[in-house]
Amino acid sequence: MKVLKNIYLTKWFFALFSSVIALYVLAYSIPSMTFLANVVLASLFGLTLIDILLVFASKEPISVERKMNARFNLGEANQIKLILHNLTTQPISFTMIEGYPVEMQDRSTVLTGIVLPSKAKEFQYIFTPKARGEFCFGDVFVVIRSMFFMASRRIDVELKEEVIVYPSVAQMKKYELLVFQQQKTSSGIKKIRRLGNNSEFEQIKSYVQGDELKTINWKATSRKNELMVNQYQEEKSQSIYCVIDKSRNMQMEFDGLSMLDYSINSTLVFSNIALKKGDRAGLITYSDKIGTMLPAERSAGQMRRIQESLYNQKTMYKEGNFDLLYQSVRRTVKSRSLLMLFTNFETEFAMRRAIPVLRRLNQKHVLVVVFFQNSDLQELAYKPSKNIQDVYQATVAERMISTKAKIARELRKNGIQTILTLPDELSINTINKYLELKAKGAV
Repeated sequence: MKVLKNIYLTKWFFALFSSVIALYVLAYSIPSMTFLANVVLASLFGLTLIDILLVFASKEPISVERKMNARFNLGEANQIKLILHNLTTQPISFTMIEGYPVEMQDRSTVLTGIVLPSKAKEFQYIFTPKARGEFCFGDVFVVIRSMFFMASRRIDVELKEEVIVYPSVAQMKKYELLVFQQQKTSSGIKKIRRLGNNSEFEQIKSYVQGDELKTINWKATSRKNELMVNQYQEEKSQSIYCVIDKSRNMQMEFDGLSMLDYSINSTLVFSNIALKKGDRAGLITYSDKIGTMLPAERSAGQMRRIQESLYNQKTMYKEGNFDLLYQSVRRTVKSRSLLMLFTNFETEFAMRRAIPVLRRLNQKHVLVVVFFQNSDLQELAYKPSKNIQDVYQATVAERMISTKAKIARELRKNGIQTILTLPDELSINTINKYLELKAKGAV
Protein backbone atom coordinates (compact mmCIF):
# COMPACT_ATOMS: atom_id res chain seq x y z
CA MET A 1 0.00 0.00 0.00
CA LYS A 2 2.92 2.34 0.76
CA VAL A 3 4.33 1.70 -2.73
CA LEU A 4 0.98 2.48 -4.37
CA LYS A 5 0.68 5.63 -2.27
CA ASN A 6 3.93 6.98 -3.73
CA ILE A 7 3.04 6.32 -7.41
CA TYR A 8 1.93 9.31 -9.48
CA LEU A 9 0.93 9.15 -13.14
CA THR A 10 2.43 12.02 -15.14
CA LYS A 11 0.79 14.50 -17.50
CA TRP A 12 2.30 12.56 -20.42
CA PHE A 13 0.33 9.47 -19.41
CA PHE A 14 -2.93 11.41 -19.27
CA ALA A 15 -2.17 13.11 -22.59
CA LEU A 16 -1.66 9.74 -24.30
CA PHE A 17 -4.66 8.27 -22.53
CA SER A 18 -6.80 11.14 -23.87
CA SER A 19 -5.53 10.25 -27.36
CA VAL A 20 -6.60 6.63 -26.86
CA ILE A 21 -10.10 7.75 -25.84
CA ALA A 22 -10.22 9.92 -28.96
CA LEU A 23 -9.30 6.85 -31.05
CA TYR A 24 -12.14 4.83 -29.47
CA VAL A 25 -14.59 7.63 -30.20
CA LEU A 26 -13.35 7.68 -33.78
CA ALA A 27 -13.78 3.89 -33.96
CA TYR A 28 -17.60 4.31 -33.76
CA SER A 29 -17.45 5.91 -37.19
CA ILE A 30 -14.53 3.90 -38.55
CA PRO A 31 -14.62 0.35 -37.12
CA SER A 32 -11.14 -0.42 -38.43
CA MET A 33 -9.74 2.09 -35.95
CA THR A 34 -10.75 -0.18 -33.04
CA PHE A 35 -7.72 -2.40 -33.54
CA LEU A 36 -5.38 0.60 -33.56
CA ALA A 37 -6.98 1.95 -30.40
CA ASN A 38 -6.56 -1.43 -28.67
CA VAL A 39 -2.88 -1.58 -29.68
CA VAL A 40 -2.19 1.96 -28.46
CA LEU A 41 -4.02 1.33 -25.16
CA ALA A 42 -2.10 -1.92 -24.55
CA SER A 43 1.18 -0.18 -25.42
CA LEU A 44 0.36 2.68 -23.08
CA PHE A 45 -0.38 0.41 -20.12
CA GLY A 46 2.59 -1.83 -20.92
CA LEU A 47 4.96 1.16 -21.14
CA THR A 48 3.55 2.59 -17.92
CA LEU A 49 4.03 -0.75 -16.14
CA ILE A 50 7.66 -0.90 -17.31
CA ASP A 51 8.14 2.68 -16.18
CA ILE A 52 6.75 1.86 -12.71
CA LEU A 53 9.08 -1.13 -12.46
CA LEU A 54 12.06 1.04 -13.43
CA VAL A 55 11.17 3.75 -10.93
CA PHE A 56 10.72 1.22 -8.11
CA ALA A 57 13.57 -1.10 -9.16
CA SER A 58 15.80 0.26 -6.40
CA LYS A 59 14.72 0.62 -2.79
CA GLU A 60 16.84 3.76 -2.41
CA PRO A 61 17.42 5.22 -5.88
CA ILE A 62 18.65 8.59 -4.59
CA SER A 63 20.17 10.27 -1.58
CA VAL A 64 20.11 13.96 -0.68
CA GLU A 65 22.47 15.89 1.55
CA ARG A 66 22.30 19.47 2.76
CA LYS A 67 25.53 21.35 3.44
CA MET A 68 25.53 24.51 5.54
CA ASN A 69 27.25 26.04 8.54
CA ALA A 70 26.02 25.09 11.98
CA ARG A 71 25.81 28.81 12.82
CA PHE A 72 24.41 31.49 10.56
CA ASN A 73 25.28 35.18 10.60
CA LEU A 74 22.51 37.65 11.36
CA GLY A 75 21.67 39.86 8.38
CA GLU A 76 24.31 38.20 6.16
CA ALA A 77 23.93 36.02 3.06
CA ASN A 78 24.43 32.42 4.25
CA GLN A 79 25.01 29.85 1.51
CA ILE A 80 23.23 26.49 1.56
CA LYS A 81 23.96 23.55 -0.76
CA LEU A 82 21.62 20.70 -1.69
CA ILE A 83 23.25 17.72 -3.39
CA LEU A 84 21.18 14.92 -4.99
CA HIS A 85 23.03 11.65 -5.70
CA ASN A 86 21.78 9.10 -8.26
CA LEU A 87 22.44 5.65 -6.77
CA THR A 88 21.07 3.69 -9.75
CA THR A 89 22.45 2.65 -13.15
CA GLN A 90 19.89 4.64 -15.12
CA PRO A 91 19.40 8.40 -15.64
CA ILE A 92 16.77 9.96 -13.37
CA SER A 93 14.66 13.01 -13.98
CA PHE A 94 13.65 14.69 -10.73
CA THR A 95 11.75 17.54 -9.10
CA MET A 96 12.97 18.47 -5.63
CA ILE A 97 11.25 20.66 -3.03
CA GLU A 98 13.45 21.96 -0.22
CA GLY A 99 12.13 22.18 3.34
CA TYR A 100 12.77 25.92 3.59
CA PRO A 101 12.44 27.55 7.03
CA VAL A 102 9.03 29.10 7.60
CA GLU A 103 10.70 32.52 7.89
CA MET A 104 11.80 32.39 4.24
CA GLN A 105 8.16 32.41 3.09
CA ASP A 106 9.18 30.37 0.03
CA ARG A 107 6.57 27.90 -1.15
CA SER A 108 6.93 28.12 -4.92
CA THR A 109 10.59 27.35 -5.64
CA VAL A 110 11.23 23.85 -6.98
CA LEU A 111 14.54 22.41 -8.16
CA THR A 112 14.48 20.27 -11.31
CA GLY A 113 16.98 18.46 -13.47
CA ILE A 114 18.31 15.18 -14.83
CA VAL A 115 21.08 13.33 -13.04
CA LEU A 116 23.13 10.67 -14.83
CA PRO A 117 23.82 7.20 -13.38
CA SER A 118 26.08 7.27 -10.30
CA LYS A 119 26.43 11.05 -10.57
CA ALA A 120 25.29 13.97 -8.44
CA LYS A 121 23.53 17.29 -9.03
CA GLU A 122 24.27 20.30 -6.81
CA PHE A 123 22.05 23.32 -6.10
CA GLN A 124 22.91 26.44 -4.11
CA TYR A 125 20.72 29.11 -2.61
CA ILE A 126 21.07 31.98 -0.14
CA PHE A 127 19.27 32.45 3.18
CA THR A 128 19.56 35.86 4.90
CA PRO A 129 18.09 35.59 8.43
CA LYS A 130 16.57 38.76 9.86
CA ALA A 131 16.38 37.62 13.46
CA ARG A 132 18.53 35.81 16.01
CA GLY A 133 17.50 32.41 17.31
CA GLU A 134 16.87 28.90 15.98
CA PHE A 135 15.68 28.24 12.43
CA CYS A 136 14.36 24.83 11.39
CA PHE A 137 14.95 23.31 7.96
CA GLY A 138 12.44 20.57 7.14
CA ASP A 139 12.49 17.34 5.13
CA VAL A 140 13.19 17.35 1.40
CA PHE A 141 10.58 15.96 -1.01
CA VAL A 142 11.74 14.46 -4.31
CA VAL A 143 9.65 13.19 -7.23
CA ILE A 144 11.66 10.99 -9.62
CA ARG A 145 10.85 9.74 -13.13
CA SER A 146 12.54 7.29 -15.51
CA MET A 147 13.28 7.82 -19.19
CA PHE A 148 9.66 7.11 -20.34
CA PHE A 149 8.03 9.84 -18.19
CA MET A 150 4.82 7.79 -17.68
CA ALA A 151 4.94 7.37 -13.92
CA SER A 152 6.70 9.12 -11.06
CA ARG A 153 7.65 8.19 -7.52
CA ARG A 154 7.64 10.43 -4.49
CA ILE A 155 10.47 10.03 -1.98
CA ASP A 156 10.52 11.83 1.38
CA VAL A 157 14.08 12.42 2.56
CA GLU A 158 14.39 13.06 6.29
CA LEU A 159 16.66 16.07 6.59
CA LYS A 160 15.20 18.03 9.49
CA GLU A 161 17.85 20.11 11.19
CA GLU A 162 18.13 23.34 13.13
CA VAL A 163 20.64 26.13 12.74
CA ILE A 164 21.39 28.90 15.21
CA VAL A 165 21.57 32.49 14.01
CA TYR A 166 24.16 34.51 15.93
CA PRO A 167 25.28 38.13 15.62
CA SER A 168 27.33 38.44 12.44
CA VAL A 169 30.78 36.89 12.89
CA ALA A 170 31.37 37.45 9.16
CA GLN A 171 30.92 41.20 9.62
CA MET A 172 33.23 41.10 12.65
CA LYS A 173 36.04 39.46 10.65
CA LYS A 174 35.49 41.81 7.72
CA TYR A 175 36.00 44.95 9.80
CA GLU A 176 38.91 43.39 11.66
CA LEU A 177 40.70 43.04 8.31
CA LEU A 178 39.78 46.60 7.31
CA VAL A 179 41.15 48.09 10.53
CA PHE A 180 44.40 46.14 10.67
CA GLN A 181 45.30 46.11 6.97
CA GLN A 182 46.59 48.83 4.69
CA GLN A 183 43.53 49.15 2.44
CA LYS A 184 41.36 50.37 5.31
CA THR A 185 41.12 54.01 4.19
CA SER A 186 39.51 53.09 0.87
CA SER A 187 36.83 51.10 2.71
CA GLY A 188 35.54 53.84 5.00
CA ILE A 189 37.85 53.28 7.98
CA LYS A 190 39.71 56.55 8.61
CA LYS A 191 43.43 56.60 9.21
CA ILE A 192 43.66 59.07 12.11
CA ARG A 193 46.91 60.80 13.07
CA ARG A 194 47.77 60.43 16.74
CA LEU A 195 47.74 63.71 18.65
CA GLY A 196 50.24 64.25 21.45
CA ASN A 197 52.07 61.48 23.22
CA ASN A 198 49.75 58.77 24.43
CA SER A 199 52.29 55.95 24.46
CA GLU A 200 54.26 54.03 27.02
CA PHE A 201 57.91 52.89 26.82
CA GLU A 202 58.42 49.32 25.59
CA GLN A 203 62.14 48.75 24.77
CA ILE A 204 65.37 50.15 23.24
CA LYS A 205 66.19 48.79 19.80
CA SER A 206 68.56 49.40 16.89
CA TYR A 207 67.63 52.20 14.52
CA VAL A 208 66.09 51.16 11.20
CA GLN A 209 65.12 53.42 8.32
CA GLY A 210 61.73 54.99 9.02
CA ASP A 211 62.13 55.34 12.80
CA GLU A 212 61.50 58.87 14.11
CA LEU A 213 64.71 60.79 14.83
CA LYS A 214 63.25 62.28 18.00
CA THR A 215 63.13 58.79 19.55
CA ILE A 216 66.94 58.32 19.33
CA ASN A 217 68.41 57.36 22.71
CA TRP A 218 71.79 59.13 22.71
CA LYS A 219 73.11 57.46 25.86
CA ALA A 220 72.42 53.98 24.48
CA THR A 221 73.88 55.09 21.11
CA SER A 222 77.18 56.12 22.72
CA ARG A 223 77.45 52.84 24.63
CA LYS A 224 76.63 50.62 21.65
CA ASN A 225 78.46 52.75 19.08
CA GLU A 226 75.39 52.55 16.81
CA LEU A 227 72.12 54.42 16.56
CA MET A 228 69.64 53.18 19.16
CA VAL A 229 66.03 54.35 19.51
CA ASN A 230 63.34 54.11 22.16
CA GLN A 231 60.36 52.03 21.06
CA TYR A 232 56.94 52.93 22.42
CA GLN A 233 53.68 51.09 22.36
CA GLU A 234 50.14 52.40 22.48
CA GLU A 235 48.61 52.65 25.91
CA LYS A 236 46.36 49.65 26.38
CA SER A 237 44.06 47.91 28.83
CA GLN A 238 41.50 50.70 28.93
CA SER A 239 37.90 49.76 29.68
CA ILE A 240 35.45 49.92 26.79
CA TYR A 241 31.75 49.24 27.35
CA CYS A 242 29.02 48.85 24.74
CA VAL A 243 25.73 49.93 26.33
CA ILE A 244 22.66 48.72 24.40
CA ASP A 245 19.20 50.17 24.84
CA LYS A 246 16.60 47.37 24.55
CA SER A 247 13.52 49.54 25.03
CA ARG A 248 10.68 49.83 22.52
CA ASN A 249 12.31 52.66 20.58
CA MET A 250 14.85 50.10 19.30
CA GLN A 251 12.33 47.81 17.60
CA MET A 252 11.99 49.90 14.42
CA GLU A 253 13.23 47.95 11.36
CA PHE A 254 15.40 48.88 8.38
CA ASP A 255 15.72 46.29 5.58
CA GLY A 256 14.16 43.66 7.84
CA LEU A 257 16.61 44.15 10.75
CA SER A 258 15.62 45.99 13.92
CA MET A 259 17.78 48.78 15.33
CA LEU A 260 18.52 46.43 18.24
CA ASP A 261 19.96 43.85 15.83
CA TYR A 262 22.02 46.50 14.02
CA SER A 263 23.39 47.55 17.41
CA ILE A 264 24.15 43.96 18.36
CA ASN A 265 26.07 43.32 15.13
CA SER A 266 27.99 46.56 15.58
CA THR A 267 28.76 45.74 19.22
CA LEU A 268 30.28 42.42 18.19
CA VAL A 269 32.44 44.18 15.57
CA PHE A 270 33.45 47.00 17.91
CA SER A 271 34.25 44.75 20.89
CA ASN A 272 36.47 42.57 18.71
CA ILE A 273 38.42 45.63 17.47
CA ALA A 274 38.81 46.94 21.04
CA LEU A 275 40.16 43.58 22.25
CA LYS A 276 42.54 43.37 19.29
CA LYS A 277 43.76 46.87 20.16
CA GLY A 278 44.60 45.65 23.65
CA ASP A 279 41.69 47.23 25.52
CA ARG A 280 39.23 45.56 27.87
CA ALA A 281 35.73 45.10 26.42
CA GLY A 282 32.49 44.78 28.38
CA LEU A 283 28.74 44.85 27.78
CA ILE A 284 25.72 46.46 29.47
CA THR A 285 22.10 46.13 28.31
CA TYR A 286 19.07 47.87 29.78
CA SER A 287 15.45 48.88 29.23
CA ASP A 288 13.10 49.53 32.16
CA LYS A 289 15.52 47.39 34.15
CA ILE A 290 19.15 46.35 33.82
CA GLY A 291 19.77 43.26 31.71
CA THR A 292 23.29 41.96 31.04
CA MET A 293 26.23 43.36 33.04
CA LEU A 294 29.42 41.83 31.62
CA PRO A 295 32.52 43.40 33.23
CA ALA A 296 35.23 44.66 30.89
CA GLU A 297 37.98 42.07 30.52
CA ARG A 298 40.74 41.17 28.13
CA SER A 299 40.81 37.42 28.75
CA ALA A 300 40.89 34.83 25.98
CA GLY A 301 37.24 33.87 26.42
CA GLN A 302 35.81 37.40 26.59
CA MET A 303 34.83 37.53 22.93
CA ARG A 304 32.92 34.27 23.25
CA ARG A 305 31.14 35.56 26.39
CA ILE A 306 30.15 38.77 24.59
CA GLN A 307 28.81 36.80 21.63
CA GLU A 308 26.76 34.48 23.82
CA SER A 309 25.35 37.45 25.76
CA LEU A 310 24.39 39.29 22.56
CA TYR A 311 22.63 36.20 21.18
CA ASN A 312 20.02 36.27 23.96
CA GLN A 313 19.07 39.97 23.84
CA LYS A 314 15.44 40.86 23.09
CA THR A 315 13.45 44.09 22.90
CA MET A 316 11.52 44.68 26.12
CA TYR A 317 8.81 46.97 24.60
CA LYS A 318 9.03 49.41 27.54
CA GLU A 319 10.59 52.84 28.11
CA GLY A 320 14.31 52.91 28.80
CA ASN A 321 15.23 53.89 32.37
CA PHE A 322 18.29 56.17 32.08
CA ASP A 323 18.37 56.88 35.83
CA LEU A 324 18.65 53.16 36.57
CA LEU A 325 21.39 52.89 33.94
CA TYR A 326 23.36 55.69 35.63
CA GLN A 327 23.05 54.08 39.07
CA SER A 328 24.19 50.70 37.73
CA VAL A 329 27.17 52.16 35.86
CA ARG A 330 28.16 54.21 38.91
CA ARG A 331 28.01 51.12 41.11
CA THR A 332 29.80 48.63 38.82
CA VAL A 333 32.12 50.61 36.50
CA LYS A 334 34.69 52.10 38.89
CA SER A 335 37.44 53.31 36.51
CA ARG A 336 37.11 55.92 33.76
CA SER A 337 35.83 54.08 30.68
CA LEU A 338 34.54 54.63 27.18
CA LEU A 339 30.77 54.06 27.10
CA MET A 340 29.40 53.50 23.60
CA LEU A 341 25.65 53.95 24.12
CA PHE A 342 23.45 52.53 21.33
CA THR A 343 20.01 54.10 21.62
CA ASN A 344 17.50 56.09 19.60
CA PHE A 345 15.75 59.44 20.02
CA GLU A 346 12.76 60.19 17.81
CA THR A 347 11.72 63.44 19.53
CA GLU A 348 13.43 66.35 21.23
CA PHE A 349 11.31 65.71 24.33
CA ALA A 350 12.77 62.20 24.73
CA MET A 351 16.29 63.58 24.33
CA ARG A 352 15.77 66.39 26.87
CA ARG A 353 14.47 63.90 29.44
CA ALA A 354 17.67 61.88 29.06
CA ILE A 355 20.21 64.75 28.91
CA PRO A 356 20.65 65.27 32.70
CA VAL A 357 21.56 61.60 33.15
CA LEU A 358 23.78 61.57 30.06
CA ARG A 359 25.67 64.62 31.32
CA ARG A 360 26.32 62.91 34.66
CA LEU A 361 27.60 59.80 32.87
CA ASN A 362 29.82 61.97 30.71
CA GLN A 363 31.41 63.65 33.75
CA LYS A 364 32.97 60.43 35.01
CA HIS A 365 33.35 58.53 31.73
CA VAL A 366 33.78 59.23 28.04
CA LEU A 367 30.25 58.86 26.70
CA VAL A 368 29.43 58.44 23.02
CA VAL A 369 25.72 58.40 22.14
CA VAL A 370 24.96 56.48 18.95
CA PHE A 371 21.52 56.86 17.40
CA PHE A 372 19.98 56.30 14.00
CA GLN A 373 18.99 58.23 10.92
CA ASN A 374 15.95 56.83 9.13
CA SER A 375 17.09 55.74 5.66
CA ASP A 376 13.47 55.42 4.47
CA LEU A 377 12.83 59.05 5.39
CA GLN A 378 15.85 60.16 3.40
CA GLU A 379 14.50 58.41 0.31
CA LEU A 380 11.14 60.13 0.77
CA ALA A 381 12.71 63.55 1.35
CA TYR A 382 14.94 63.55 -1.73
CA LYS A 383 12.92 61.69 -4.35
CA PRO A 384 11.24 63.85 -7.07
CA SER A 385 7.66 64.85 -6.20
CA LYS A 386 5.03 63.92 -8.80
CA ASN A 387 1.88 64.99 -6.98
CA ILE A 388 0.69 66.86 -3.91
CA GLN A 389 0.86 63.74 -1.73
CA ASP A 390 4.57 63.34 -2.57
CA VAL A 391 5.12 66.99 -1.58
CA TYR A 392 3.45 66.44 1.81
CA GLN A 393 5.46 63.26 2.41
CA ALA A 394 8.75 64.96 1.48
CA THR A 395 7.96 67.91 3.79
CA VAL A 396 7.23 65.64 6.76
CA ALA A 397 10.32 63.54 6.04
CA GLU A 398 12.56 66.63 5.90
CA ARG A 399 11.13 67.89 9.18
CA MET A 400 11.84 64.55 10.89
CA ILE A 401 15.38 64.49 9.47
CA SER A 402 16.02 68.02 10.74
CA THR A 403 14.70 66.96 14.18
CA LYS A 404 17.34 64.21 14.34
CA ALA A 405 20.06 66.68 13.35
CA LYS A 406 18.84 69.12 16.01
CA ILE A 407 18.97 66.38 18.65
CA ALA A 408 22.57 65.60 17.67
CA ARG A 409 23.53 69.30 17.90
CA GLU A 410 21.91 69.62 21.33
CA LEU A 411 23.81 66.59 22.64
CA ARG A 412 27.12 67.98 21.35
CA LYS A 413 26.29 71.38 22.87
CA ASN A 414 26.10 69.60 26.23
CA GLY A 415 29.57 68.15 25.72
CA ILE A 416 28.38 64.66 24.75
CA GLN A 417 30.10 62.90 21.84
CA THR A 418 27.45 61.93 19.28
CA ILE A 419 27.17 59.65 16.26
CA LEU A 420 24.08 60.11 14.08
CA THR A 421 24.31 57.37 11.48
CA LEU A 422 22.47 55.36 8.88
CA PRO A 423 22.03 51.72 9.97
CA ASP A 424 24.25 50.42 7.15
CA GLU A 425 27.10 52.72 8.24
CA LEU A 426 26.81 52.02 11.96
CA SER A 427 29.86 49.76 12.36
CA ILE A 428 32.19 51.98 10.30
CA ASN A 429 31.16 55.16 12.12
CA THR A 430 31.49 53.50 15.52
CA ILE A 431 34.98 52.19 14.76
CA ASN A 432 36.07 55.57 13.39
CA LYS A 433 34.91 57.33 16.56
CA TYR A 434 36.80 54.81 18.69
CA LEU A 435 40.01 55.29 16.67
CA GLU A 436 39.57 59.06 16.87
CA LEU A 437 39.20 59.00 20.66
CA LYS A 438 42.21 56.68 20.99
CA ALA A 439 44.28 59.03 18.83
CA LYS A 440 43.30 62.05 20.96
CA GLY A 441 44.10 60.18 24.15
CA ALA A 442 40.56 60.80 25.37
CA VAL A 443 40.24 57.21 26.57
